[in-house]
Amino acid sequence: MSKKKLSTTEATELLAILKARFDKNSNRHKGIDWDKVAAKLEAHPAKLWSLNEMELSGGEPDVVGYDKNSGEYIFYDCAAESPKGRRSLCYDHEALEARKENKPKDSAANIAAEMGIEILTEQEYRQLQELGAFDTKTSSWVDTPAEIRKHGGAVFCDRRYNTVFLYHNGAESYYAARGFRGSLRV
Repeated sequence: MSKKKLSTTEATELLAILKARFDKNSNRHKGIDWDKVAAKLEAHPAKLWSLNEMELSGGEPDVVGYDKNSGEYIFYDCAAESPKGRRSLCYDHEALEARKENKPKDSAANIAAEMGIEILTEQEYRQLQELGAFDTKTSSWVDTPAEIRKHGGAVFCDRRYNTVFLYHNGAESYYAARGFRGSLRV
């Protein structure tokens, strides 16, 4: 098996998981046909591998939209809380390198790149929150504007009191209850 490609058995198992989640959460993707999504996934094995990485790290990826301009289906991590396998991470590689003591195992940006996914933007995070109540006990790093990042900061979101909040922190910080959510276009 080559890197970034699932075996036939793994692909079949993942597609079954994704279909079951798709069927169970139809409110997330009204008007989208699973057979078309599956065909697109089967035609892009590297994207299927990325979805498997999202699944293995606790993200519970699901279809949340379709981009008519690009013809791509959009997946977000839809786990109720920030994915368990992607917590206790600082924001990016620069922040990881700047940390002198008690370094986390990695950064959100590094892991997202390895997985072939993008960290949700604030706008995408807010769109996700329209589909349900996510991160009511955890928080998630979101893509940080360059102007904030150049000053050493990074931003994250969560949902408390039925409201989505955007906060800031030093990019080198990390917490057991903060991870990141990703998006993937297929």
